[in-house]
Amino acid sequence: MSDASATPMMKQYLAIRRELPEDVLLFFRLGDFYELFFEDAKTAAPLLNVSLTKRNGVPMCGVPHHASQGYIAKLIKAGKRVAIAEQTTDPVPGKIVERAVSQILSAGTVHDLNLLESNRSNYLAAVFRTAKKLGLAYVDLTTGEFEVAEFKEAVDLVDELERIQASELLHSEEQRDLLVALGSPTCALAVEGYLFLEDQADHALTQHFKVKSLDGFGCQGLTAALCAAGCILQYLQFQLRRNVDHIQRLRVAQTSDFVLIDAASQSHLELVTARGGAQHTLLSALDRTCTPMGGRKLRHWVLHPLRDLVQLTQRQDMVATLLAESLLLGQLRTLLKEVRDLERTSSRLSQGSGNGRDLLAMAASLEVVPSLKMALEQAHSADFARLLVSLHDLSALATQIQQALVEEPPMQIKEGGVFRPGYLPELDELRDASTLGRQWIADLQNREIERTGIKSLKIKYNAVFGYFIEITKANVGSVPADYHRKQTTVNSERYITDELKRMEDKILGAEERSKALEYEEFIGLRSQVLAHLAEIQETAAVLAVLDALCSLAETARLFNYTRPILNDTRHLFIRDGRHPVLDQNLTSGERFVPNDVTLEPEESRLILITGPNMAGKSTYLRQTALLTLMAQIGSYLPATSAEIGLVDRIFTRIGASDDLARGQSTFMVEMNETALILNNATERSLVILDEIGRGTSTFDGLSIAWSVAEHLHDHIGARALFATHYHEITALAQSRSAVKNYNVAVKEWNQQIIFLRKILPGCAEKSYGIQVARLAGLPENVIQRAKEVLAQLESGHQPAESVTDVPMPTSVPAKVKKPRLTNNADAGQLVLFG
Repeated sequence: MSDASATPMMKQYLAIRRELPEDVLLFFRLGDFYELFFEDAKTAAPLLNVSLTKRNGVPMCGVPHHASQGYIAKLIKAGKRVAIAEQTTDPVPGKIVERAVSQILSAGTVHDLNLLESNRSNYLAAVFRTAKKLGLAYVDLTTGEFEVAEFKEAVDLVDELERIQASELLHSEEQRDLLVALGSPTCALAVEGYLFLEDQADHALTQHFKVKSLDGFGCQGLTAALCAAGCILQYLQFQLRRNVDHIQRLRVAQTSDFVLIDAASQSHLELVTARGGAQHTLLSALDRTCTPMGGRKLRHWVLHPLRDLVQLTQRQDMVATLLAESLLLGQLRTLLKEVRDLERTSSRLSQGSGNGRDLLAMAASLEVVPSLKMALEQAHSADFARLLVSLHDLSALATQIQQALVEEPPMQIKEGGVFRPGYLPELDELRDASTLGRQWIADLQNREIERTGIKSLKIKYNAVFGYFIEITKANVGSVPADYHRKQTTVNSERYITDELKRMEDKILGAEERSKALEYEEFIGLRSQVLAHLAEIQETAAVLAVLDALCSLAETARLFNYTRPILNDTRHLFIRDGRHPVLDQNLTSGERFVPNDVTLEPEESRLILITGPNMAGKSTYLRQTALLTLMAQIGSYLPATSAEIGLVDRIFTRIGASDDLARGQSTFMVEMNETALILNNATERSLVILDEIGRGTSTFDGLSIAWSVAEHLHDHIGARALFATHYHEITALAQSRSAVKNYNVAVKEWNQQIIFLRKILPGCAEKSYGIQVARLAGLPENVIQRAKEVLAQLESGHQPAESVTDVPMPTSVPAKVKKPRLTNNADAGQLVLFG
């Protein structure tokens, strides 16, 4: 449609639409609806499940203003961005309402609390590559958290992206190959390359933080990361038109501070996501937080375990204090349950989207702080005393908010009804005038009915004509001479009188002035609150930490956890350890069988574990990794006792899966993950390997598994648990000083096996594969035939044909013999051929 043939309203729409990127859908406010036109309507209608109509040949669809958030959420989940064009002036007869884009919403910048997971951060991230480094920046616009980091290798950047789970990832149009190296995440969005220019990014960041240099944030030399951070800031300010005043600090994430867990290991250990659902994750086992902020903090701890012994000891000491003083723990948790999401509430208010309910939520939270401070002071703990410094008493501000606002303010701050009667005398006068005026209108209607004798006479109001008298067409003959016709409709005539017009001016004038005064006062009150934004954010951060610590203490109390000894050795001793997730999810009458772990550098740094499938090997492996990780977030452990020498990385290779998207087989995925471990593990790492080499032929798999085990022992020296079905590898214990064999105990009874779930020294006698197959439900004739074939293979003969089965293939793998150890330099190596 050309502007020449368009109506004034459509010209306005087209002008606004031209300023927006093509992929942004424009929600154009028309009265009580948001309308979409042209291609936007065609795109949105099927996603929103609304009717696509036409008016004057223009495709269009619309959604009610009051229900818009639900529709916007659908579009964002579908990967769309939405621009909101609001009415900026009130309707006036004969004049077009002015409109302007107030904000653009995207997956990484949603601020409506109903559209977000309360215990999970919502990150907008950006990546950028320079000649030597890969830069990452990410921000949670709902809390103001802003971090940067740099990496040498793409695989390390992928691991961090897996940890933060960004909802939106910005990258330069000129670096699309970088996106391919990162696995082409679906949340990626290409933006103009100039947003990443070093000088422009530096200018944007220094201007925002009001500093001359970013060195004070620890950003010296982090060019790639700062380019990404500058892109985020400019994208938010200029493309999405968002207020970012609440982003008040920039933090450099030092990967050396944390235990590094690669993306595959995060998945294998089911830290925050699990195939069986969120209730089967480590986070769910530990999360008894009372606030959304605490939930997000605990999630961050689980994904970023610490390597700093001092910090970990401080966390342990605080958990110990809470456990020793159960009344204090209960009191703190009771008070924390009264705290709302201070971080996201203050962010909404800072961005201008907060309303009276947000202010009251903040007041309710701040009101609890003095009681929390008093309780913590009674703990007489130096560690809690350090937290108290940043826990600010803003109860006076909370009282001011509560005295000003009604108990249930309306959602819209421009519609009035926000402030309590008696708070503003001037406002009370205007409200009285408006109320009296409405009563006068009601009285006038009754008088006019009596005067004219027209029983159906109504006095009505709309935004275009104001107040008017409506009379049905059947009664037009009874209309008095002092009525002035205003409008004709299908079934009625509308009139105005001089008296009604004079009162209308008084009523509407009072309503408009009262709404304007309330809005002005609300903005002023909000400004007073935001003057304390830094203190509110610091208080929120302390409450999040306190809540996470209380959650760890409550979990330890409920399940009888014990405090592990942490040190800088390479020991890992656990007595009677239990799997933290399975232990909490057992059905009534079941009992988790605890097990010990003994890993130390001189005698048992590599443990080889044999035993049948389903016996519990994988559970034992995961359990060891999870307990180590829990210790390094400061948690107590489900064990009788434990000593954990801090690890720098946790690697796991558990389970089998294809990567169909990259065309990789199960074996290729397995080898990629194993290569990552062998190329990056150090002597301070913890390595968990489950059945390496099973995805290929017996000899190839056995050879690879043997060589991997040797390399871990001889060259890396990492603490490692290695579960395998290749019993031949157990011979390594005879030639390697720090290799020990363990097996999962089973009991045979009446051709059945009973899994005892206990890890014992020594090798498994056999694999019990056929017995496990019977448990899985294979037909009995298949089980019997398998036993015949096994007996013939073990005797060194080719399996004879079964009467009931089809002929066997003529080529049968040769028998794999037990290794023969010799005294030469090759002792301990597998003898493949006799």
